[in-house]
Amino acid sequence: MNTRGQSVLRRRKCLRAALNPEASEEPIFDALIAARERFGDKEILEDQDRNPLTYTGLIRAAFVLGRKIAALTEPGERVGILLPSSAGVVVTFFGLHAYGRVPVMLNFTSGERNLKAAIKASGVKRVLSARRFVTQAKLEALIDDLATVTEIVWLDDLRQTVGLQDKLFGLMAGFFPNRFRVATAPSDPGVVLFTSGSFGAPKGVVLSQSNLVSNVRQVASHIALDPDWVVFNPLPTFHCFGLTGGVMLPVLTGMKAFQYPSPLHAKQIVELLPQVKASILFATDTFLNQYARVAGPDDFSTLQFVVAGAERVRDETHHLFNTKFGGVKLLEGYGATEAAPVVAVNHPDRNRPGSVGQMLPGMEWRTEPVEGITGGGRLFVRGPNVMRGYMSADDPRVIEPLQGGWHDTGDIVDIDADGYVSILGRVKRFAKIGGEMVSLAAVEGLAAAVWPESRHAVVSIPDSRKGEKLVLVTDRMDAESSRLSEWAREHGAPDLAVPKKIVRLAEVPVLGTGKTDYVGIQKLVETEARAA
Repeated sequence: MNTRGQSVLRRRKCLRAALNPEASEEPIFDALIAARERFGDKEILEDQDRNPLTYTGLIRAAFVLGRKIAALTEPGERVGILLPSSAGVVVTFFGLHAYGRVPVMLNFTSGERNLKAAIKASGVKRVLSARRFVTQAKLEALIDDLATVTEIVWLDDLRQTVGLQDKLFGLMAGFFPNRFRVATAPSDPGVVLFTSGSFGAPKGVVLSQSNLVSNVRQVASHIALDPDWVVFNPLPTFHCFGLTGGVMLPVLTGMKAFQYPSPLHAKQIVELLPQVKASILFATDTFLNQYARVAGPDDFSTLQFVVAGAERVRDETHHLFNTKFGGVKLLEGYGATEAAPVVAVNHPDRNRPGSVGQMLPGMEWRTEPVEGITGGGRLFVRGPNVMRGYMSADDPRVIEPLQGGWHDTGDIVDIDADGYVSILGRVKRFAKIGGEMVSLAAVEGLAAAVWPESRHAVVSIPDSRKGEKLVLVTDRMDAESSRLSEWAREHGAPDLAVPKKIVRLAEVPVLGTGKTDYVGIQKLVETEARAA
């Protein structure tokens, strides 16, 4: 058999294994144990403190800490985690699973109001955090506010109570984890997350353990992953991209996971990448653009590829990677919290910039036409990684099931003959101007073509004459509509796509994940319009 044929055969075998129901129908902690058996007791986890953990070290630490937490909680209880990306959050996550508790990942950048709402919506009685983190992040006032609605449990205090007996217990549990862990089912809750809130109020999502494990298997069957690689994750674990891509994927596939607490530290991150021999970097376009600007030509030399998700990758970011770093492959993907999160992603050998790649193995999809929009359809997806439904607003224990298992992404997509997916925009991200549907994402693309080094956001507000009016919010302080109109005429873009009103800001608001904060921007523009 020739080399090409062998490669195809291996891929097919990998695909069958990845999509084997028995392989994906596995509780999270059991999947961790199985990974140690498969890859050996190698270093698997590290953070900026530079104290790496092996598989056995991670399992033992999870049992010791999990036992302490279990003494304070009830079986099946949902327990909040308010921590940055670190070895500590990974140990805490698996520690909860070792004893049948459910992690609820809380977004500490979302503010007091949203956090309290998330705590109430998910039925959380206790939140785990660390004093060192709270002090460094200056969250003392926030913690004081949260303490009025939930109990704050300090992991620092729990660790100080670990004695010889606990260490001996951890030693034995590390040898025989299957005997010590609490048995759970793949269908049991694996994590509670909240949607980003980029376009509206965050929704509570309960992902099963098999949802998360299945998504790891799907990605691993789509892209051949080398257990010798190192994944660098600066994304927060309250974001599904950071949790699945930055933690679950490397740990369950034998790759070392390096956790960094904030994606905002561009200079520190690019300096660390070659030091830790990072092979894969996960981030959003916002952060990747910043990293590319401050990085030297050799800072990305160890990277096999970079994976971008959560927001559209700008042409400028693609250009930076193509020209400045010797063609380091930038793979754009697409996902949703409701899908654990990866739905589609480009392949290192089949990368089509401008698309988000091909659907993962095991995904089903369909598109439905949207009135007034041509050249695409509203995307619905179904698969082993897709949640059963949203948490009920009335009762956190009740799940509102998806009809037929189909999740309505709310995204307008085009899928070509080769299966490559292009995101045209969200249903909510279209404006009806003079009877014509205009994509706000396309208008942002127009602004980016004129001022590629700036950040832009476009929203719409009511207009008495044309129904709606476009407003460009930009950090380009000399931006003028005339320049946009000139570009539109030269490139055949319709005049309807040119914003006549521009709001100039020192910084365009973003969420903690790096995604554009459209909700905040909409409120800002509407407030300014009322005051005018």
